[in-house]
Amino acid sequence: MSDHHSNPAAAGASAQDDLAGAQSEVEELRSRVRDAEDSRLRALADLDNLRKRCASLAERAAAEATAAVAAEWLPVVDDLDRALEHSQADPEVIIQGVRSTRDQALRVLAGLGYPRRDDVGEAFDPARHDAVAVRSEPDVATGTVLNVVRPGYGDGEHMLRPAQVVVAKAE
Repeated sequence: MSDHHSNPAAAGASAQDDLAGAQSEVEELRSRVRDAEDSRLRALADLDNLRKRCASLAERAAAEATAAVAAEWLPVVDDLDRALEHSQADPEVIIQGVRSTRDQALRVLAGLGYPRRDDVGEAFDPARHDAVAVRSEPDVATGTVLNVVRPGYGDGEHMLRPAQVVVAKAE
């Protein structure tokens, strides 16, 4: 029988082989842990760089959007300046200039996706209207917008502000 329990030298060699194998395995595991830690740190650094880059891009996009909107308003301001320069002119000319400037401002808002709405005669919609008053009107269906106190701007999902309206109610 060549059982290593009966042979002390064989048992010692086997234990040393087991110990050497375990030490090798421990060293391999330590190496894998170091590699995993390095990978984790690189991933965290990459994530931080990506976060900073995204924040920078978002700030730049916001600044560019603000500048684009401001540029849309410059002709309106120019027209108002011209109107003020001619403040001594005929009142009809001034009124015409103010109307023209107002129309231009409305075109700017519409171009930005927020057209002015004319809601008189439409059914009251709480998503688009704020009812500021109700009034009895015998010949008008309940819930119909009778008057716009302050106009609303925008359509559908893109509302700049809702219209303030007076709504018809039943007698």
